[in-house]
Amino acid sequence: MGDERHIPVNNNYIRNIGTDTRAIEILHEIGKTLTSTLDLKEVLSIIMQKISELLKPSNWSLLLIDEEKHELFFEIAVGENADKLKNMHLTMGEGIAGWVAMTGEALLIPDVTKDPRFTPKIDHITHLKTQSIICVPLKSKGRVLGVVELINKLEDKQFNPTDLNILTTLTDYAAIAIENAKYLQRVQELTIRDDLTTLYNSRYLHLMLESEMERSKRYGLHFAMIFLDLDHFKLVNDKHGHIIGSKVLRETAEVIRLELRKPDIPIRYGGDEFVVLLPETDKKGAYKVAARMRESLNDHVFLRDEGFNIRLTASFGVASFPEDADNTLDLVRLSDQAMYRIKETTRDGIALAG
Repeated sequence: MGDERHIPVNNNYIRNIGTDTRAIEILHEIGKTLTSTLDLKEVLSIIMQKISELLKPSNWSLLLIDEEKHELFFEIAVGENADKLKNMHLTMGEGIAGWVAMTGEALLIPDVTKDPRFTPKIDHITHLKTQSIICVPLKSKGRVLGVVELINKLEDKQFNPTDLNILTTLTDYAAIAIENAKYLQRVQELTIRDDLTTLYNSRYLHLMLESEMERSKRYGLHFAMIFLDLDHFKLVNDKHGHIIGSKVLRETAEVIRLELRKPDIPIRYGGDEFVVLLPETDKKGAYKVAARMRESLNDHVFLRDEGFNIRLTASFGVASFPEDADNTLDLVRLSDQAMYRIKETTRDGIALAG
């Protein structure tokens, strides 16, 4: 199929590099560095620097697999107009990168016009003309994590088998490091996530409160907090049992999530209490978020598919920095007090601190 070469991983890669002492030095350096760090950002930064230094592509990308969506996304894109690929996704099997991700096989294609798997989709976005491609899967324990794709070698426009061998070795190191970093990330997530709702837990709340307060003070930003407590939730447990109550709490977490931006931080504080941290949000903006959440909760029918058709409301309290509080303790206290003013009077409402 076209003018391509399939070259497997060669454990004797140094012999294939020939007399390129600098390449050997870089590979040893990469090996030591990548296997000594568990920080994913540091790993990707090292990959970016060394690929450019060693193989000199005009453009290159590192794409990782989103297993839930069964597609590739650009984690790193380097080169002319590479910023246009930031939100770009490829389905598994689409283009050279998608084919490599799907099959787990490396490809060296000297002339993409002769290969039917090539798609000009990326060229149309970046306004570049791809001539030569080298693409290698990132594999760990037999599983493909993503791919590294290099386009148009600067010196002669075409990559060669030695380039592919070097890149394959580099991605072997990188895949191990990325897998280790992701494993550490998963372990850390277990310590800051609530088991039931998968929202962050109170431990994470206190970590982020300090961090966001410090950042807001340094840069003169607003920062808000919403405290909410489900009304009469005990009646759900009393009537339907704790298993159903737990399902309702999980569903509540999803209703809350849907009303938030990506930077917002939803937290299960404990029991049927939830907290939302709103970076770079003033009191007025936080009130609008609380109003949306209140409306969504009021409109939502819980466990409808299971025939329970449970309805719930919640009491909300809102406090902000710097308008209401200049420290984390006061921010929590004032939003909690505002919530209890509603809880002890009307319920199903929103109170602002002060």
